[in-house]
Amino acid sequence: MSLKNVTIAGGGVLGSQIAFQAAYSGFNVKVWLRSESSIERAQPKFDRLLQIYLDTLEAWKTNPAAYCRGFSDEKDLSPEQIDELKARAQAAHDSIELTTDYTVAGDDADLVIEAIAEDPEQKIAFYTELAKHLPEKTVIATNSSTLLPSSFAEHTGRPEKYLALHFANEIWRNNTAEVMGHDGTSKEAYDAVAQFAADIHMVPLLLHKEQPGYILNTMLVPFLDAAQELLAKGVADPETIDKTWQLGTGAPAGPFRILDVVGLTTAYNITMLDPRAKDPESVQGKVAAILKEKIDAGKTGVNAGEGFYKYR
Repeated sequence: MSLKNVTIAGGGVLGSQIAFQAAYSGFNVKVWLRSESSIERAQPKFDRLLQIYLDTLEAWKTNPAAYCRGFSDEKDLSPEQIDELKARAQAAHDSIELTTDYTVAGDDADLVIEAIAEDPEQKIAFYTELAKHLPEKTVIATNSSTLLPSSFAEHTGRPEKYLALHFANEIWRNNTAEVMGHDGTSKEAYDAVAQFAADIHMVPLLLHKEQPGYILNTMLVPFLDAAQELLAKGVADPETIDKTWQLGTGAPAGPFRILDVVGLTTAYNITMLDPRAKDPESVQGKVAAILKEKIDAGKTGVNAGEGFYKYR
């Protein structure tokens, strides 16, 4: 099964990264977005990613520590070879097609990667409509952070060609790709998606069974939850909580910096999956209120220029 034409559904933090990395790696990439306003919000993300790739590649010429695994499988490249990678990044940026049309998004797609909000109703509505516009060959993967592919497989109309492909943030640097099928996923589809991950310079991490949160988020989400609970209870402010973690463990970033990278909208949607978050007096409800206040103010994280920290 050969995958060449890739459609990403969603232009958020990870959707934009997946699209850019796939285009950078030579795939034909379209991005489906819900509305024209979504396109307007997505384009600056691609512009920002281009600048990150160009700046980091340029730094690599004189500083070997700037090398990122998602850029190249080879670590020792000449300045001329790195310039070729910079040209590839520019070409990737210029080639990505943004659309709100399901027919355009589905046309001749070999692989669709769904990276829309962590909202089961939105995902089901998307899959149901998408099924009307795809060729029989298309494989569908979800980048859901917490939801299981078995929950949505039947809604895709092709459960045997549906599975999960989960990326870490800053995929050009943290180049992991967790591949997780459900009981009905065919081996052919699973292997094709694992190969796609390798082809875009990711390390395929093969899960043997379904697990909410996969491997990475099974460990990461409780860590972020603990930090948010400390804030909601008034124990300490985000800066102090982050400093405590960094000084105590040697980690380069604390939980609130990580939340800004993840995006506070994603963090809020995950929080709201917990029924306790509907009670404003519960810790989970207080966490939800903190996140919602920032989201309503447009402070959704790194891509917005501000979250728990300012980035402008």
